[in-house]
Amino acid sequence: MNVRRHHISAAALAAVTALGLGTLTACSSDSAAAGGTGTFDVVASFYPMAFLAEQIGGEHVQVTSLTEPGQEPHDLEISAKQTAQLQESDAALYLKGLQPTVDEAIGQSGVETKIDAATLTSLESHGTEADGHEDEHADEPKDEHADEHAGEDTHEDEEHGHEHEDGQDPHIWLDPVKYAEVAEGVGKAFEKADPDHAADYKKNTAALVGKLNTLDEKFETGLAGRKTDVFITTHAAFGHLAERYGLTEEAISGLSPESEPSGARVKELQQTAKADGVTTVFYETLVSDKTAKTLAADAGLGTDVLDPLEGITDDSRGDDYFQVMEANLKALQTALGAK
Repeated sequence: MNVRRHHISAAALAAVTALGLGTLTACSSDSAAAGGTGTFDVVASFYPMAFLAEQIGGEHVQVTSLTEPGQEPHDLEISAKQTAQLQESDAALYLKGLQPTVDEAIGQSGVETKIDAATLTSLESHGTEADGHEDEHADEPKDEHADEHAGEDTHEDEEHGHEHEDGQDPHIWLDPVKYAEVAEGVGKAFEKADPDHAADYKKNTAALVGKLNTLDEKFETGLAGRKTDVFITTHAAFGHLAERYGLTEEAISGLSPESEPSGARVKELQQTAKADGVTTVFYETLVSDKTAKTLAADAGLGTDVLDPLEGITDDSRGDDYFQVMEANLKALQTALGAK
């Protein structure tokens, strides 16, 4: 099967169905609103999960995000109030491996329907070079302290818990096809937990998946005829997107947005930019842009925002997932020289 096409695979749907016997535990069919609100109460871990719940649930759900707008989701510490709120909810929607404190809180909670988005699609391992291409500069002189610094960076990644538990990249929502697969699974979970509104959940899921398929087509078409495949980002959040559209993401840091790059890594990126015709260093709004702008200035490159969509703020280039993703597409088209 062509992995870059837009429709959900039979294997993915089978995996989703199987979750009904494993990850998902349904509420009583008599009433989904355990919290007594008259709606299906969903606690979502951070924006991409909350957006799915709102789009699929529509008027039947009350969605609360554990991560506030503008808050870096990887640093989230669950409060006592949030823990109590979680206990009273009907469902919890999260992405295991992205926020360790959320994983722990949901695991220890008595919430009946627990939906782990990481089980609803496939994850791959991505590092600084997101699509798995070999280093084109491997034969060039290497900093004698590079291994030492690399070890330090790896340690920092582990400290921040930014990788999935088996080292895989959790940023699946930035690939519209994988996000659509997750949406399919969330829709089925809502149907099972709140059967009285199953027809609406099914309809809303189909509409959302259709919009995600259209977004995928826009990226496919919009990135055609580009002059380079390589782009540089603050941290390796765009690995799934890069793999989907045949790009190469070069990240200043690894999967953790807080880790500091080694001197060898900065030098390597400068060489990569020159060799591959890179024009732009991308940064994001929720973490410091200092390193990205310093690298850009030293290499004579421009800067722009490529938003990992971990939260919507006043600084976001759009009001929701679709608007920001289309802004990301425009930024990539400009940086890559796409027609």
